[in-house]
Amino acid sequence: MRRDSRLSGVLHILLHMVQQDGPVTSEVLAKAMDTNPVVIRQNMAGLRDAGYVRSEKGHGGGWTLACDLSRVTLRDIYNALGCPSLLAIGNRTEAPGCLVEQAVNAALNKSFQDAEGLLLSSLGKVTLAMLSADVSGHLAAPGGFHHPEMDHE
Repeated sequence: MRRDSRLSGVLHILLHMVQQDGPVTSEVLAKAMDTNPVVIRQNMAGLRDAGYVRSEKGHGGGWTLACDLSRVTLRDIYNALGCPSLLAIGNRTEAPGCLVEQAVNAALNKSFQDAEGLLLSSLGKVTLAMLSADVSGHLAAPGGFHHPEMDHE
């Protein structure tokens, strides 16, 4: 099963945007993420709808941050992405007729709910500002650098 990496990708994009002085185009972000600009626009749409980013069309346009990084958590970003599945495992069938499988599902569902609750709680404790500060600390360390056009090569 393929993992959903949208949360990781969007956080990556947002942290690059923090370091920019002005709008960043979908094309520049796509190059940095080695993807298509359409994918960037699709992933950023939920963040725009939630008020975390703004987009301007035309010459000089692009994406800009529109939020206070200290008030936005990783869980907020996860929610803006539409709450993608957190776990790659699940029950064999959701409505089994077999009593054994019903017992298995009940036990697994409880564990799945507990794991998801713990992960969501953890995501709710980390703000974008905290992540940005961590990145800044690494960039300030010897050997740390940032290419102004977000070139990852």
